[in-house]
Amino acid sequence: MSRVVIRGGMLLDQTGERTGDVAIESGRIIAVGEKLGDGLHGDTALDATGCVVSPGFVDLHVHLREPGKEEAEPIETGSRAAALGGFTAVVAMPNTDPAHDTGSVIEFVRAQGRKAGLCEVLPSGCITVDRAGTQLAPFAELAAAGVHVFTDDGNGVQDPQLMRRALEYAGPLGIVLAQHCEVAALTKGAVMHEGACCSRLGLPGWPAIAEELMVMRDIELVRLTGVPMHFLHLSTARSVEMVRAAKAEGLNITAEAAPHHFTLSDEQLNGYDPVFKVNPPLRTRADIDAIKAGLADGTIDAIATDHAPHAPHTKEVPLDEAPPGMLGLETALALSISELDMPLFDIVAALSWKPAAIAGVADRHGRPIEVGEPANLTVFDPTQKWTVVPAQLASKSRNTPSAGRALTGKVRHTILNGVAVVVNSAATK
Repeated sequence: MSRVVIRGGMLLDQTGERTGDVAIESGRIIAVGEKLGDGLHGDTALDATGCVVSPGFVDLHVHLREPGKEEAEPIETGSRAAALGGFTAVVAMPNTDPAHDTGSVIEFVRAQGRKAGLCEVLPSGCITVDRAGTQLAPFAELAAAGVHVFTDDGNGVQDPQLMRRALEYAGPLGIVLAQHCEVAALTKGAVMHEGACCSRLGLPGWPAIAEELMVMRDIELVRLTGVPMHFLHLSTARSVEMVRAAKAEGLNITAEAAPHHFTLSDEQLNGYDPVFKVNPPLRTRADIDAIKAGLADGTIDAIATDHAPHAPHTKEVPLDEAPPGMLGLETALALSISELDMPLFDIVAALSWKPAAIAGVADRHGRPIEVGEPANLTVFDPTQKWTVVPAQLASKSRNTPSAGRALTGKVRHTILNGVAVVVNSAATK
C-alpha cells in the first residue's frame, strides 16, 4: 500500500491536543511528530494546515436502504456521503427489505460496504424477526456473523415481556440492544410534535409521552436485568432527564441525539414542508435546549445522524402522506460546530471514540493517533464556511433540512484503513 503523510494539522484525540504530522503505511500509523516531512515522504501528501486531525467518526444510526429501496440510497452512495462527512464507520439500520434478521442479509450488506470501500459498513441486526415485534430474531446466529448492535429501529419493541427476554438473551452474548422509543398506540396518525404548533396547523400530534414511557420502561428493564441498553435519537427534555438520573444511579445506559433534534424545532413545519417530517418529530425549543445540555454534560453519549434518505417523489406529497426522515451524514459535523456550545474536543468525542465504543469497533475506529494504531482518520477545517446545496451532496436523495443554510466546519480529508478516500473535500472513488 502507498504511504500517506498528513502535514501541518492539530492532532486531537482522547489523549488531548498537540500539533504534528502523521505518516501512514500499510493501513497503520507509522510515525507521529512535528515536521516529519523533512525526511519522510509519502506517495500521497495531504495538507492539514489550519485543520484538526482526529480519529475517524462513527455514526451509530444510518439508513442505507439497500437491499430493497436502492432508488433512495444504495450502500455505495450512502458510504460516499459518510466518507465526505468524516465517518470511517457507520451502523446500518435493519429496516430494509428483507430486514437484517438472517446471516445472509448481514453478509450482503457488509459485502456491499466492502465493495464501495469508502467506510466500514456495520450491519445492525433486528431485535425481532422482520421487526414485527412478535418473535425474537436469532441473536446467537447474528452475533456469530459479527453483529454487535441490535435494533428494530423505525419500530419500538412494544411488548415489555418480549423486551425483557431480549435483554436476558443479549447479556451473555455481549451485544447491545438499541431501542427506538415509541409507544405506537399513542402515535397513530401523528404527523408532528403534539403542542401549540400542531394545534395551530390542524395536524395530528405526536406526544412527547410516547417516547418517554418507553424510555422509562426500558430503564427499569435495564435495572432488572443488568444488561446494557442504548437509546436511539432522544428528542424530549424528559427523556434526557430520565437518562441522566439512570446514569447517576450507575445503570448501564447510553444514548444518542441527532443533529436535527438540537438544531430544528416543530415550528419548521409551519410551511407544511415534508422535508421537516421525521421520526421522532422535531420538538420544542425547550426540548432542543435539553438535548444540547445532555450532550454538553455527557448524558447523551453520541451524535448520530439518523440519515434517512427518501426518493424525491416520496417527499413531494402532502405532509401527512410523506415518509419521515432526512439526510444527515454530510452536515453532522458542521451542524455540531455551528450549533453546540461545546469544546471541539467534546464534539469530536461524541462523533468518534464514544460511538465507536458503543458500536463495538473501538479496536479499530476512534483510536488514539499514535504509532501502530489503525489509520482511520478524519481531517477537518473547523472554521471553513460553506452553504448546503442539495444537488452537490453525495446521497442519491435530496431531502436535507439544511438546504441553503450557511454552516461552519468542513471535512477536508478522510482516511480509511490507510487509504485517502476523501481528498480536499472530494471522494476519490
